[in-house]
Order: sequence, then structure tokens, then C-alpha cells
Amino acid sequence: MLDAAMRRVIDPPLNEMGRRLAARGVAADAVTLAGLCLGLAAAVMIGFGAPAIALLPLALSRLADGLDGAIARSAGKTDFGGFLDITCDFLFYAAVPLGFVALDPAANALPGAVLLASFYVNGASFLGFAILAAKRGIETRQQGEKSLYYSSGLLEGTETILFFVVLCLLPGLFPLFSWAFAVLCLFTATSRVLLAWRLFRG
Repeated sequence: MLDAAMRRVIDPPLNEMGRRLAARGVAADAVTLAGLCLGLAAAVMIGFGAPAIALLPLALSRLADGLDGAIARSAGKTDFGGFLDITCDFLFYAAVPLGFVALDPAANALPGAVLLASFYVNGASFLGFAILAAKRGIETRQQGEKSLYYSSGLLEGTETILFFVVLCLLPGLFPLFSWAFAVLCLFTATSRVLLAWRLFRG
């Protein structure tokens, strides 16, 4: 819901940084992988009981996630780059809840499993919609210039990152917040399925 507005704020400085990095020969795929490593490091730190400290690598990983696209737009996008980016994003989004499950399995295992299941359903609806949109030549730049169609929803990347930040600051509320976020994820997936039904059933 907030991604389109956020893109208007962050894209100009990211694009400038991306042009400079591309001019120095920095590869977008390398930045994507660096961002993944930082995100996984944040998840490990959460699991070992340092969620507040994990905010630093988490924030740096999301900076890298924005920079890789800016570099690609400057140096030239590739289909593999888009594939690598979305794969690393999904791995990051799975790793952080797993970190909280490892932090307190007794309290967080069930809500963490439900949260990950909702991510799975939401991700499937997102990627399925993108495939059908590409098949029909439907494009959008509402979330910026992307390698695949980004369908909007109630919960998007911005909301998920804010959710992770709140969890790092208030880890004891992981069960409650996870149940609520899972419900909203399923609502987002359902709305996307209904939109696909209207657009693609003919």
C-alpha cells in the first residue's frame, strides 16, 4: 500500500547512487547478494538474542535491495538480475521470522509458522499474477521500474520492513503481531486473487 509513495521519495537518491556505483563497475547482482548476506546476518542475530542490534544489518540489506535495481537501471537490466532479486527477497522475508522462532520457540513457533504460511500464499499470488500479466503484456511502473509486474496490495515491501523493525524493537510482541500480520497478508492475497479473476478469466 505504501510502496508507490515510498518509491517517489527514495528513487531519486537511489538512482543517483546507482549511477555512481555502476560507473565504478559495481555489479547489480553482487549488491543483491550482499544485501541477502546482510539480511541473513540480521536473522541470525535475532535468533541469538540480539534483535535490536540486528536492525543495522537489516537496514543495510534493504538499502542494498534498493541499490541493486538502481545500478541495473543505469548499467542495463538483465532477466537473471530480476530473478535473483526476487529470489533473495523471498529468502530474506522467510529468514527474519525464522530468527524470531529460534529466539523463543515455545512462544513463537506456531505464530511464526502461520506467518510464514501467509507469506507463502501471498508470494504465490504475487508471482502468479506477475506471470499472467507478462503473458498478456500488462505493465505498470507504480512501484518503480521492475523486471516483473508488481501488483499492489494492502501489505507490500514497505509494510513488511516496518513490521520487522517493530518486531526487532518489541520482540516480546512477536506472537500477537504475527497473527495480525498473517491475517492482513491473507487479505492481500485474497484481493489479488479476486483481481486476477476479474482480469484473466476470459
